[in-house]
Amino acid sequence: MSLAQLGRFKITGTLGRGAMGTVYRAHDPLIDRTVAIKTVACNGLSREEAEAFEQRFYLEAKSAGRLNHPNIVTIHDVGRSDDLAYIAMEFLNGQTLRDILDSGLTMPAERCAEIAAEVADGLAFAHANEVVHRDIKPANIMVLDNGAVKIADFGVALIPSGSLTVSGTAFGSPKYMSPEQVTGQKADGRSDVFSLGVVLYEMLAGRPPFAGDNVNAILYQVLNSAPPLPSSYHPNLPQGFDRIVARALAKDPDKRFQSAAEMASALRKYRRLAKMAQKKPAAATSTRPAQPGDATVPLKTLKAGKATRSAWPQRALRFGLPLLGLAVLAGWLLRQPTEQPQLAAAIAENTTQQTPDKAPSTPPPASAPAAPTATAPLEAVPPVATAPVEANGRIRLAIAPWGEVYVDGKMAGVTPPLTELLLPPGKHRIEIRNADFAPHRRNIDLAADANLRIKHKFE
Repeated sequence: MSLAQLGRFKITGTLGRGAMGTVYRAHDPLIDRTVAIKTVACNGLSREEAEAFEQRFYLEAKSAGRLNHPNIVTIHDVGRSDDLAYIAMEFLNGQTLRDILDSGLTMPAERCAEIAAEVADGLAFAHANEVVHRDIKPANIMVLDNGAVKIADFGVALIPSGSLTVSGTAFGSPKYMSPEQVTGQKADGRSDVFSLGVVLYEMLAGRPPFAGDNVNAILYQVLNSAPPLPSSYHPNLPQGFDRIVARALAKDPDKRFQSAAEMASALRKYRRLAKMAQKKPAAATSTRPAQPGDATVPLKTLKAGKATRSAWPQRALRFGLPLLGLAVLAGWLLRQPTEQPQLAAAIAENTTQQTPDKAPSTPPPASAPAAPTATAPLEAVPPVATAPVEANGRIRLAIAPWGEVYVDGKMAGVTPPLTELLLPPGKHRIEIRNADFAPHRRNIDLAADANLRIKHKFE
């Protein structure tokens, strides 16, 4: 039987159907406008469950009705007609993100970041007003025809899904629920951050991070499994998105972004810096055109690693030492004009023999012998021997989903984007840390020119 009226709203069409109810197009005669009405059937619940649900439903809807934000669907009214509870909200021209993903459309990473950042903006506003959505998923995200993004179903988040209707069970959609929702703990804004991380993962990877044949299998993965990085499905995906997703999906709420605003900032910052990096022309020695995501871009909100031990000596030898030599020369020319030949010879000799760790700090004594010839060794300033980069051992890293790399107790970087270590021969202790898991440790006796690999998946 078709529905003709709900409260004061005249039903004019059907927009969609779900397990718990139907979404209608309706006309509001009070202010002469078209609205969308979502209904939820309560006849499958016991009397006690129905009363408890109705109380939560109205309280949440009234709270959501206070939210006036460009990224949140506006709620106009809430009510009940017979066994149907309903919410009347603004009518939008567009598609749900679920429809877009199901169509098979592949969105660029930048567009995925834009959508997630706008959702995060709406969540940040809601959380500031003490409203938690609890059911962020693609079906509750509207992408309008003009490109804008809005969060729907504030106030419907507490509606039990078809598989979770038992009193006392956490409400939400299993694939997108946070671990604390699964275990029945109190959900705060960081639960919405986790759910948004799941949505972002699905947009980037083309599949959800947690899946299974039944609800219990899915919930077990939410609690215990670390999904593969999105870039493992799309190698050209900028690695910065892996780090954002990994942090949003941390099992411990304290390890996630602590606010939706923080996550939005990280998404926009990486997207902006990545676009700047893509505009930089490729080096003259490049054998292929620059690809999106080639440059490693640090994020302020994420812990950035230090450079590997072999990287800065190379840069210092190329740029730093000549500048250091010029500075030393200028200083001594001003202070000791009579010693110019000897200082010039020392600088020329040290430019090719000395590392940037040491530089002449005192002038030769006034009674020093004549300056050595260009082919004679400089004994007054002995060169510091260094091992050539080629003699270092190489350790390649393959860590999932990510980890902080420590070498002999010192931070070396975060992998990804760090993919290898160049270390001098000898014994080293490698430790890879991920706050959500026990650390992975390896003791290595590294030979010169060795090429080893450390592969580890945190589970």
